[in-house]
Amino acid sequence: MKDKRKLLNIGLILIIFLLLLAANRGLDTYKIRILNLCAIYTILGLSLNLINGFTGMFSLGHAGFIAIGAYTTALLTMSERVKNQNFFLESLISPLNHIQIPFLPALIIAGLVSALIAFLIGAPALRLKGDYLAIATLGFAEIIRIVVTNAQNVTNGALGLRGIPHKTNLYWSFGIAIFTIIIIVSLMNSSYGRALKSIREDEIAAESMGISLFKHKTIAFTIGAFFAGVGGGLLGNLMGTIDPNMFKFVLTFNILLIIVIGGMGSVTGTVISAFVVTILGEVLRFLDMEKHFNFGIISFNGVPGLRMVVFSAILMVIVLFFRNGIMGTKEFSWKGIFKNSSDKPLTEGGSK
Repeated sequence: MKDKRKLLNIGLILIIFLLLLAANRGLDTYKIRILNLCAIYTILGLSLNLINGFTGMFSLGHAGFIAIGAYTTALLTMSERVKNQNFFLESLISPLNHIQIPFLPALIIAGLVSALIAFLIGAPALRLKGDYLAIATLGFAEIIRIVVTNAQNVTNGALGLRGIPHKTNLYWSFGIAIFTIIIIVSLMNSSYGRALKSIREDEIAAESMGISLFKHKTIAFTIGAFFAGVGGGLLGNLMGTIDPNMFKFVLTFNILLIIVIGGMGSVTGTVISAFVVTILGEVLRFLDMEKHFNFGIISFNGVPGLRMVVFSAILMVIVLFFRNGIMGTKEFSWKGIFKNSSDKPLTEGGSK
């Protein structure tokens, strides 16, 4: 059965990449951009779900790690000429002003830098619990954003970075999203993952069983920050321009919304929710246009901001009727599919 699952997983990945090949050739740049955002938000959602959903820590500092990843990847992939054009008020520090490396090493370095910062933050912050941890991580995220805003010779300050090479494409974003899913699923199916879940359920019981709370929380926090940094790098090189205002608390809130709607502690739910939330947000964009709409018995005038009102109402309905999220803690599995298909009643021709 294990070999069969491996073959099915490989087949599914091949089908996804065939669909990406068709999408890359048949869709316009706008739709491709939305698909890229879906994959990036999947990575970011899974990274936060590892911390909040699977480990039970209430962290609100994800935007800070995304910012670190975005700026690191941008600075490492930009050419020296573009850097000189950006840093006209104050020169970029050496050796960053001369460095330009390929996209993949830049993403890995961005993830490692984010993980290092998370490790340094986690040392004092992860001894806190609940709301106190949320306030502490939110404060650290704001500190990171303020540092980014004022570090003129590293980040170009409030002016941000322009002309970032558009390295992110469907193959990079979906490839890394699939890699993230594989890592998170493998992690949660291991003894380490079971320890994280036990911490989420009851910290006192977990500690009494010999599980080091601080060690496991720190490792989960660091791994989550690593993938957040990688996702931030993909996001920055997709947008082509970044500035400190992109990484306010609203960004963390949007990612938190994805994992709450999908299901805290569900990889499948996070993937589904990332696509639904991202696509729905774009589908409703027409409501912001200042013109008259007539849908039979419903007639109204579009105003700027109406999209978010309707979007919020839809999300409230989802939360009310699916209190544990779309998937809860359930996961997609081949075993579940084949079990359900084998449980179907036999037809008359095949009855015993």
